Amino acid sequence: MFSKLKARKWLIAALVPAVFGVYYEFALPGHTTVQAAQPGSARASTSSTQARLPDFTRIVEENGPSVVNVSVSRSQPSLAQGQRPGVPGLAPDDPLQEFFRRFGQPGQPGQPGEQGQPAEPEIQRGLGSGFIISSDGLILTNAHVVADATEITVKLTDRREFEGKVLGVDKRTDIAVLKIQAKNLPAVRLGKASDLKVGEWVAAIGSPFGFDNTITSGIVSAKARSLPDENYVPFIQTDVAVNPGNSGGPLFNMDGEVVGVNSQIFSRTGGFMGLSFAIPIDVALQVKDDLVQNGKVTRGRIGVQIQDVNQALANSFGLPKPQGALISGVEPGSPADKAGLKSGDVVLGVNGKQVNQLSELSGAIAATKPGSNARLQIWREGKSRDVDVKVAELLEQKTAAANGAKNAPGETSAKLGLTLRELAPEERAQLKTEGGLVVQSATGAAARAGIQPGDVILALNDTPVKSVEQLKSLVQKSDKTVALLIQRETNRMYVPLQIG
Repeated sequence: MFSKLKARKWLIAALVPAVFGVYYEFALPGHTTVQAAQPGSARASTSSTQARLPDFTRIVEENGPSVVNVSVSRSQPSLAQGQRPGVPGLAPDDPLQEFFRRFGQPGQPGQPGEQGQPAEPEIQRGLGSGFIISSDGLILTNAHVVADATEITVKLTDRREFEGKVLGVDKRTDIAVLKIQAKNLPAVRLGKASDLKVGEWVAAIGSPFGFDNTITSGIVSAKARSLPDENYVPFIQTDVAVNPGNSGGPLFNMDGEVVGVNSQIFSRTGGFMGLSFAIPIDVALQVKDDLVQNGKVTRGRIGVQIQDVNQALANSFGLPKPQGALISGVEPGSPADKAGLKSGDVVLGVNGKQVNQLSELSGAIAATKPGSNARLQIWREGKSRDVDVKVAELLEQKTAAANGAKNAPGETSAKLGLTLRELAPEERAQLKTEGGLVVQSATGAAARAGIQPGDVILALNDTPVKSVEQLKSLVQKSDKTVALLIQRETNRMYVPLQIG
């Protein structure tokens, strides 16, 4: 009786999963969860899991031969042995520098270059990547890869080597165009960076640490990313591993099209930390066309300083949400000045295209042909309006600084935590402003907002200030948050401030 009952229980236990389709789920550390389903479904489950994972084999097979290794030589003045930051003959970013920093530098005493002995100019060598965009040998790479190069060697995956000639360099976008004397070369297919979506899979091919034709992958982390001093490039941010030697290499979408040029990383250690940035291919190709046709890049300008809008600034100017590019300065006599733009205007769109951040505005204006008109949608005094601006050619920025009676007595605005004095006449002339207040000390809310002694306050929100009394009056009429337009050295910016 016991044995029959036991057998019956085992039979029921075996039949229940088959009848009701019960499945078990288990996971191994570091592995995809595996599902054991009803008989006959295991293979389908595995195929479904594989289908969800990206496959980069086709990208490598089709595009690997189009990616090149770019090695450069630079002649640098030699330093004394005790002053050398690294190993002679190697570029500062060469991977071998780290090896010798850890395990000791080569060399023997008594060689030229030691302290007290004459030294010959040193030849530094650097590595980068590039990719072929036309079968007759036109190559895109980074400007910093070939900067100051005395010799450039381009190596293909079939081990052929060619001398690279620089057709043009644009440091603002970090794009360079090379030419090699070869025919029937495999060229990449070009896509559109504007079609990329955040979260989309992408891959990079290059020569990290000199390892040719290495592929790494990841996703698009963000688009139109602004970086310090890089206002003309709306960078593609990814988590694709990019290391020394990857610079100038292509970024591919899953269709095998180039959508970006890998340019730089954010790092606290000098190595990859999960943040890499690529120049959109649309920007790179426009720069390439100008360099090949004209030998230089022509950009539009309207003569404004701009900054991004955060929540505090949006509150100060009555915007429904943080968006657009806030004008913090207008150059006298510039196209923006002639069109009536002023500090405190927020640009929300250019030629019908929405502007969410400053890089989109600067990029759109830079891409506009000088002499043509650009229609700006701006926010002023709580209303939206359109302003037409005739775009001029980009010129070098003018500089100005506030000097003078730094020790003159000042007045205190307790609510702002500032001690201020009015600008002297010669200071106003130098800054080309009719008013302005110099910060002598900053405490409380002002100090927390980052305002420093020596800053010049030019306006509160969009109202220019000429005296401490006027500023106090404006503060009394304001809500909890105000935006102070300050000038620090040659830069102007709005600083949001909570009223105490």
